Amino acid sequence: MNKNQHVVPTDTGWAVRGAGNERRTSLHDTQAQAIAAAREIARNQHSELLIHRPNGQIRARDSYGNDDCPPPG
Repeated sequence: MNKNQHVVPTDTGWAVRGAGNERRTSLHDTQAQAIAAAREIARNQHSELLIHRPNGQIRARDSYGNDDCPPPG
């Protein structure tokens, strides 16, 4: 089963973390950099990308797992 990828805030920037993982997959200076990295992983794994706000709430999500309903754009 492929893990959804989360872009989450950290004390020093933004991180990509697979769902259920304690360890970060990667750490980035900006949210945009983290989103790009997480999007690539989600595409490769056919999973979802969940982008969090600085307060931790989910602000956006993209699905790369279902070819019947591709993400916009």
